[in-house]
Amino acid sequence: MVWWQNAAIYQVYPRSFRDSNGDGEGDLNGVIAGLDYLESLGIDAIWLSPFYKTPNKDGGYDVSNPRDVDPRFGNLADAENLIRESHRRNIKIIVDIVPNHFSTEHSWFQEALNAPSQSQERARFHFYDGRGESGEIPPNNWNSIFGGPAWTRIKESNGEAGQWYLHLFDSSQPDLNWDNTEVMEDFKKTLRFWLQRGVDGFRIDVAHGLVIEDIHKDHADPEGLSAALRLDVLMDPAKRNELLASNPFFDRDGVHEIYRKWRKLFDSYGDRDIMAVAEIWVQPPTRATLYVRADELHQFFNFDVMNSPFESKDLYENISNTLKLVQAENAWPTWCLSNHDCERVASRIGSDAARAMALFVLALPGSTYIYNGQELGLPTGEMADSDRQDPIYFRTKGDEKGRDGARVPMPWSGESSPFGFTSGKPWLPLQSTWREYTVENELKESDSSLNLYRKALRIRKEYLKGAGEITWLSTEGVLSYQRGKVTVILNTTYTSFPFSGEVLLSSHKIQNTLPPKSAVWLIKN
Repeated sequence: MVWWQNAAIYQVYPRSFRDSNGDGEGDLNGVIAGLDYLESLGIDAIWLSPFYKTPNKDGGYDVSNPRDVDPRFGNLADAENLIRESHRRNIKIIVDIVPNHFSTEHSWFQEALNAPSQSQERARFHFYDGRGESGEIPPNNWNSIFGGPAWTRIKESNGEAGQWYLHLFDSSQPDLNWDNTEVMEDFKKTLRFWLQRGVDGFRIDVAHGLVIEDIHKDHADPEGLSAALRLDVLMDPAKRNELLASNPFFDRDGVHEIYRKWRKLFDSYGDRDIMAVAEIWVQPPTRATLYVRADELHQFFNFDVMNSPFESKDLYENISNTLKLVQAENAWPTWCLSNHDCERVASRIGSDAARAMALFVLALPGSTYIYNGQELGLPTGEMADSDRQDPIYFRTKGDEKGRDGARVPMPWSGESSPFGFTSGKPWLPLQSTWREYTVENELKESDSSLNLYRKALRIRKEYLKGAGEITWLSTEGVLSYQRGKVTVILNTTYTSFPFSGEVLLSSHKIQNTLPPKSAVWLIKN
């Protein structure tokens, strides 16, 4: 069994984890300062969200140089030190890679702006002439996922209105043309750059993107295209079926040839067990298994459970379907309850249910991903609209609030905001009521969310690592499964449930009955 198959992987959003220099933004030295905390939590690996050079128009996912560190986070020596210090604690490092687009400040795009149409420089992106008498109409009617049009017209070097470039996200994020061999070679260079510095794997942003079809055709539902990644759409199977199945730029068959080439590169590093996990939204779900075939990637994120309501029917179906899907390809499942793009689980289903869900998924086979602050039971941050920075908020003119609430910094210590995150003004405000959620406070409280996670991860290693598949014992109202010597029970009903057995761990204080919105691990001797 290789390291990532049953790993507990902790997502660090560097800008919001810990600030080491008082500028109000988290940085790589802040992550290094938090390594002892992460080691004591019991994680096996860190997934680092982007820390590369960026104008930061989209939280670092607008990369201007993927082979260097942005000064706001430190420098390349800090990144190398973080990798080294993590490995010294037996913690692996996974870094983000963003292959769908570059920043408009990337040297390639600046070269394209200064080059003529049909040039080699523009062929790295999707530049096209417009329609209409003077090219004033975009090449097609697609809308951006972040709202607004998916095309921006440039001024040519002579000052006249010229070609249009495609950006399926923000206008600062021009899509790359993966039909161009230069793009493939450049990303191979980036992968090798970080592998040579010791990283153990990659999280691939928008892994279902990259390949585009029918770029010269209007779409029958351009508004639907822009809604294709909205959370309310993704949580609605009917909408998701319709929008993703007809989408001309997501989950096209050609994307798999790209990942076959990447897999050969990963495997060339011998016994290091380099892994890659894909962020994908696909429909039907069986399409997800194509990404984890034996010659492609290793894992894909399972968002169905993350977005599932706290109801037995949905949870049973989503977990069972995920296990069946990955088994079909001899792959391994992943489980997550929160990330930097979505409402925090404690706000989505409530703090009690979030604790119970943590126990329920931490006992499942496969790897689990924990978003920084999730272990504290942090809710989604609230803020005034004047504090928001997400391009989704601005491109939709405030109709959608965006993802800033999930990215509010970690509270570490003290009695008042910013709770030890920074000595300066935090880039997003920490709520004044978060004293109870600080690491300092939760370490003192034996029944805190943090101590629940610490105990669960320790017991997980002792009793559940390599324990095999699950056997469902109950699938309605009260969900229960057996895995190895451990029985896991989750009460999604509104009444208490009697049980018997020796308790290993419970999400709440219990005594012979399991209250609503709680979970328990029992041990069979």
